[in-house]
Amino acid sequence: MQTSPQSSTTSPAATPEEFRAALGQLASGVALVTVHDPEDEEDAGMTATSFLSVSLEPPLVLVSVREDSRMDEVLTRSELWAVSLLGENHQAVASRFAMKGRLSDRLLFADTAHHRGAHTGAPLIDGALATVECRTVQRIPAGDHVLLLGHVLAATVTAPGAAPLLYHRGGYRHLA
Repeated sequence: MQTSPQSSTTSPAATPEEFRAALGQLASGVALVTVHDPEDEEDAGMTATSFLSVSLEPPLVLVSVREDSRMDEVLTRSELWAVSLLGENHQAVASRFAMKGRLSDRLLFADTAHHRGAHTGAPLIDGALATVECRTVQRIPAGDHVLLLGHVLAATVTAPGAAPLLYHRGGYRHLA
């Protein structure tokens, strides 16, 4: 008999600290997820390390967004969003968009070189390794996060020889 991970209340569970420490051993790429808010005509962005390819045919990606966050709120209103895969020269951008209680996204975008995606109108970071523009096809509740499954409308490699920015053991890293 299979049970849902969320339906079992008697099973032991790792503490948040144990879980964070264990999964911190996995290096991941760093991406900036962006959206143009159709309601207030402003841009929103967040740094993500939980972004991955799901399918080649059709082209699908998945990103994890904290439930009830500003990004979750905006992505509920707009099904169009974009992702910029960040290079090692984008550590400051990644850090700024990851800060809790940060300045408004308007100010962060004003200080970040970017252009608009042709398919989504979302900001794309200049000099990113690659950019992907998406349309949400499914929202999946997952604990304290929401998983967005996105159909890829456009994918462009913009800096083919550049090195990626990585996140490992709680900090940004570069390839040796």
